[in-house]
Amino acid sequence: MSVVVKICGVRTADDARAAVDAGADLLGLNFVRTSPRYVDPDVARRVAAAVPGTPLVGVFVDAPRDVVRAIAAHVGLAGLQFHGDEDPTYCRGWTSWTIKALRADAADVARRAAAYETTYVLVDSYVAGVAGGTGVPLDVALVTGIPPARLFVAGGLRPDTVEYVVRQLRPHGVDVASGVEQSPGVKDHAKIQEFVRRAKAA
Repeated sequence: MSVVVKICGVRTADDARAAVDAGADLLGLNFVRTSPRYVDPDVARRVAAAVPGTPLVGVFVDAPRDVVRAIAAHVGLAGLQFHGDEDPTYCRGWTSWTIKALRADAADVARRAAAYETTYVLVDSYVAGVAGGTGVPLDVALVTGIPPARLFVAGGLRPDTVEYVVRQLRPHGVDVASGVEQSPGVKDHAKIQEFVRRAKAA
């Protein structure tokens, strides 16, 4: 089975359709107001309507649980991705499937991942003060000990780097935002196509 591809930071219906047409499996919608990829929940709902049947993942950073639930219901999210300092207790008890993002700032990523009962863990590169979407390549040597079946990998992935990462780690999924963009929040459809093609072929 080929790797699951998640195109994250989608902000428009056109970009969503382009990603799905290219073969993306999941689309990420960013609800973090400080991010250049932030999408208003009403806009996100229109994006969802443009790609019926495609699972959408909401990205949140330390958001109140009731806010997450309200947005998930309003937009019709299939999954929830927690990209802040959420603890294991916060990440339990959701009706949607879940991803906990961890930044690889030390060699204990597997130990931290084991503390979370989320469906998946996403390992992203570490940049001080930034929750994600930095474009900085991940050190694959830090991603050891996490069962591949629950692993998503992010961090500096691009069409020319994704094959190597997939072959090294054989993760369940890969997650890309800046690596398929013209500018922050503006997707490059040709890059999306090439990224998906190379990820699936690895």
